[in-house]
Amino acid sequence: MSARTSLTLLLGLGAAGPLVAQDAGPTAFTDVTVIPMDRDRALPGHTVVVEGDRIVAVGPAGSVRVPVGTHRVDGRGKFLLPGLAEMHGHIPPGDQVPDAQIEKVLAYFALNGVTTVRGMLGHPRHLRFRDRAARGELLSPTIYTSGPSFNGNTVPTVAAAQEAVASQKAAGYDLLKIHPGIQPEVFDSLAAAARRHGIPFAGHVPLQVGIRRALARGIATVDHVDGYLEGLAWDGEGPAPESQMFGFNLVARLDWSRLPALVAATKRAGAAIVPTQSLFESMMGGEEPAVLAARSEMRLWPAATVAQWTQMTGNTRQGLGVDPASGAAFNEARRRVMRALSEAGVPFLLGSDAPQWWNVPGFSLQRELDAMVAAGFTPWQALAMGSRNVASHFGAEREFGTVAVGRRADLVLLDADPTADVSNWSRKAGVMVRGRWLDRAEIDRRLAELSR
Repeated sequence: MSARTSLTLLLGLGAAGPLVAQDAGPTAFTDVTVIPMDRDRALPGHTVVVEGDRIVAVGPAGSVRVPVGTHRVDGRGKFLLPGLAEMHGHIPPGDQVPDAQIEKVLAYFALNGVTTVRGMLGHPRHLRFRDRAARGELLSPTIYTSGPSFNGNTVPTVAAAQEAVASQKAAGYDLLKIHPGIQPEVFDSLAAAARRHGIPFAGHVPLQVGIRRALARGIATVDHVDGYLEGLAWDGEGPAPESQMFGFNLVARLDWSRLPALVAATKRAGAAIVPTQSLFESMMGGEEPAVLAARSEMRLWPAATVAQWTQMTGNTRQGLGVDPASGAAFNEARRRVMRALSEAGVPFLLGSDAPQWWNVPGFSLQRELDAMVAAGFTPWQALAMGSRNVASHFGAEREFGTVAVGRRADLVLLDADPTADVSNWSRKAGVMVRGRWLDRAEIDRRLAELSR
């Protein structure tokens, strides 16, 4: 569903002007409150200087020298923090999507302060876009990309899985994307081949494999909290139960006494969780599809796509028998699992599955932040999921994820404190991508062009 839906729905994007941000030379954010995201703290009255694509100075305003000719951004009353990551994103796949449409999706991410994206449905073309983004040739987040999907059709046998792992590693992909349908013995072989070749695998948990086996074999991230509700309803022995919509139909059968062992297995495996909770809040929540379609960001997305999302949401709810009570019970079960994992120290990474049902690229991370806070995380913890946690996951703590000297200048300037109220993430005064500054007026201009 994901591959076909993402490709089909992106074809409606219209034309836009140049997408490259202009490099205006050194920039200084003066007298700003820095939220460095190294730990839960704020640094008022600071100046941050950027040269090229790097932060070169951070300190109290009176102690930082601003070079002559530097473009100054007045930070009084504002808050500066790292850009965030979309760790379950979709760059348009396939051979038929024009380059310009891929550029538009990447620009939507960047204009919303999403400065890192992990593409979870890869295609050979994405390797070229990853390199172009790294060279600053287009307005785009830094890209990590999976290869094409591993699923029951693409890797039906052990030999096919081993060949595909070797091929994707040789092609230069950053990770392997797991989809449903893989048989247990094939999954085991895939995992062993991934270890030999030094490439992580991540994504879904195939139903017959189950969460216990997936963790034991070394899955790097469990996306969508996939497999956990099934693991609470099934001990892993014998045939797996039928699962609909990530275990929606199993909520009444959950054995919560199994949760501590699942949490311990996750912690032991070193896996991280990418919840995409906003997707489930929209699809299975209490808001009617017409209300979802009236969200402010939908006016910037193709009307035909929004109409299709509306129809699919109604059809899905009807087909599964979702009502407000059962949808709420499903989402609360997911939140309970997430809280237990977090309390045990399992790392969480921010991801919303954009562009997927109701998730407009970039805009949807605000929905995901809101969903994480509603699940019981603090605003700072939710922001850390998209910044410092992501850098740690990639072993790139000295490259991005915090505001510090030497880090890549991926920054967001806000008009209000997001650690006090995470909804303030939407109150952007400007975005910096690899040292290129776009103020609010420029962001609005580019969004208007893209929406046409």
